[in-house]
Amino acid sequence: MNALLLFLAIGPWQIAIIVLVVLLLFGGKKIPELMRGLGSGIKEFKDASREDEKLDEKKD
Repeated sequence: MNALLLFLAIGPWQIAIIVLVVLLLFGGKKIPELMRGLGSGIKEFKDASREDEKLDEKKD
């Protein structure tokens, strides 16, 4: 419950600071690569969950 309240307490200034820190750590050229990797990971997860749902339907 406390984690949810902490998440809701994040405002625009905190988000701006987080973005600035990420830019400083990784640099502008690395960010697109990181986002591409994150996107492909999410896509693979969705595909795997759909495949798992199809297998469950076939068992029923």
